[in-house]
Amino acid sequence: MFLGTYAPKLDDKGRLILPAKFWDELASGVVITRGQEHCLYVYSAREFENVHEKIRQAPVSSKQARDYTRMFLSGASQEQPDKQRRVTIPAGLREYASLDRDLTVIGAGSHAEIWDTESWTTYYNETESSYANTAEEVIPGLF
Repeated sequence: MFLGTYAPKLDDKGRLILPAKFWDELASGVVITRGQEHCLYVYSAREFENVHEKIRQAPVSSKQARDYTRMFLSGASQEQPDKQRRVTIPAGLREYASLDRDLTVIGAGSHAEIWDTESWTTYYNETESSYANTAEEVIPGLF
């Protein structure tokens, strides 16, 4: 499970060092793809297989499902962390998420997310108040 917030740096070759707490889950390989709000989603190879299986069950008659599948999978890149726990983020994905040197990596349960730090700060500042003041059930059975 991916939890917490981290502040790694992107090096000149487009690599970042994975947070130590994520290492066990990601050591055997990662899949990085486009996420919502112009961040990147990072899945373990095993979890991405589960996500892909759910995508395969989407109705091909749904244009919205086809569009989502195309955007999600066409941006996906399988990567293998090196011995220093670095993973390369392909140039197209760096561009999509407007990644610069300063990154914020957050745990989002089944996956991690990579954000440009300025984008994360803006998102957090815009969203935190509504989160703190949520007065209705957002996630069925949880809150």
